[in-house]
Amino acid sequence: MVFELINIIQFLLGIVITVIIVQAIMSWLLAFNVINLQNDIVRAIWTTLDALTAPIYRPIRKIMPDFGAIDLTPMVVIIGIFIIQRLLDGVQYEMLAG
Repeated sequence: MVFELINIIQFLLGIVITVIIVQAIMSWLLAFNVINLQNDIVRAIWTTLDALTAPIYRPIRKIMPDFGAIDLTPMVVIIGIFIIQRLLDGVQYEMLAG
């Protein structure tokens, strides 16, 4: 039961990482005017991605210093998720070994 729960959590964390990476790439495309928010589909995707990531980013942005145009929050979140995944791997390993 615990293994399945850990696997589900790790799967969901993988989805969160994917959403963060897609949003980062999309923000670069918007910044370099490759795509723009005038397009309804682009705006809908951007709004959805922002709604999904804003609750994750908000507490970290309160702690992080302002670097101007560079937003390191997605990188900090991804590193945090990697750490959580490693901890969950350790829990699974200990359960199998013990």
